[in-house]
Amino acid sequence: MNWIFRVFRIKELRTSILIVLGMLVVFRLAAHIPVPGVDASSISQFLASNQILGLLNVFSGGTLESFSIVALGVGPYITSSIIFQLLGMIVPRMEELQKEEQGRRKITQWSRIATVPLALLQAYGLIILFSQQGGGLGLDLRGFETLLAVITMTAGTIFLMWLGELISERNIGNGISILIFAGIIAGLPTFFQQTFATFDRSQLFDILLFIILFVVTILAVVLINEGQRNIPVQYARMQQGARSLGGVSSHIPLRVNMGGMIPIIFAISLVLFPPTMAQFFLQAKSAWIAGAAQWVIQIFQNQLFYAIIYFLLVFGFTFFYAGVVFRPEQIAENIQKQGGFIPGIRPGRATAEYLQWVTNRILFVGGFYLATIAILPNIAQYLTGSQQLIVGGSSVIIVVSVVIDLIKQVEAQIAMHEYEYR
Repeated sequence: MNWIFRVFRIKELRTSILIVLGMLVVFRLAAHIPVPGVDASSISQFLASNQILGLLNVFSGGTLESFSIVALGVGPYITSSIIFQLLGMIVPRMEELQKEEQGRRKITQWSRIATVPLALLQAYGLIILFSQQGGGLGLDLRGFETLLAVITMTAGTIFLMWLGELISERNIGNGISILIFAGIIAGLPTFFQQTFATFDRSQLFDILLFIILFVVTILAVVLINEGQRNIPVQYARMQQGARSLGGVSSHIPLRVNMGGMIPIIFAISLVLFPPTMAQFFLQAKSAWIAGAAQWVIQIFQNQLFYAIIYFLLVFGFTFFYAGVVFRPEQIAENIQKQGGFIPGIRPGRATAEYLQWVTNRILFVGGFYLATIAILPNIAQYLTGSQQLIVGGSSVIIVVSVVIDLIKQVEAQIAMHEYEYR
């Protein structure tokens, strides 16, 4: 309670929190405004029966379920940001821009621009998918209504992107993550309502098992997200004139969950691609093409096959993304230039190889953890046999990560404010 009082005693922090809450209210209001011409009454049942699209509903902040004007959420913007981040590995010029403040601003601007065509494509693809699956959208796919729906959904994504950046400017958390967090939390009342409405004594064991899984998941997420391996670095003492520099000890923090949610987002994109493309060939004139498309859709609806593929993709992308963001050669070179070394390890190439060796061991644990959390709904469904009592591993990671980040940033602002007034 004392921590809360300290937060609201600081005017700037109190104002920022109230403004962010106001923006979240605007977001939730927009999430209940349906796309013009769409009949979204049966979409909720369709998403409940399709786990892959259910994941998209999570990352859209729950807005896909009502097919609102912000149904795409911030997904296209996240995709655009990831694309430009990966381009830094391929294009030397892009890598140089990522190292400069002005360059990073340019990349951010390009990411915003690229969001528009990505949102247009994703909006049209979703409309086609729901229409062919009997989602009950009620749109004429060749008419003006579809064009209006695509433009409206794209505008909704741009609006959320702008809203997320306004939230980020308040320095109490990442705006995009907070929007997704708000969508997940907004779905909790409906979940509890459905659970208690269908409750009977025969489900008591399932509910207890669900609670245990939920608590264990939260503890695991906190433990792994905050876990890191500190590599000690010793800097030699250097003499510059009359001054003596260096001779200090430091460390390189290597996080266990180095990629955060990015590997899951990559995996979702690949898992969605085959069944989504197969939807467009169900009505093909060639019998073998239509049959192949139906086979692809059916095999991805198999829970065991889906869980295995999803697990392997998340595990693999954990190593892939770490290779993008973590460069042992550059770190070893920088340490050597600054006159530092890892105790017991030769500077240069040996240091890079040691860092890579340690990173691979950490990533194995982090990747296994992230992949297990990703398929947690399948595990919970197998153990409980319930479609409702499912622990959403991805949702838990987002919620816990956002809460931890919020607390850290608020505490940093409190400490900074108290330091200024000493």
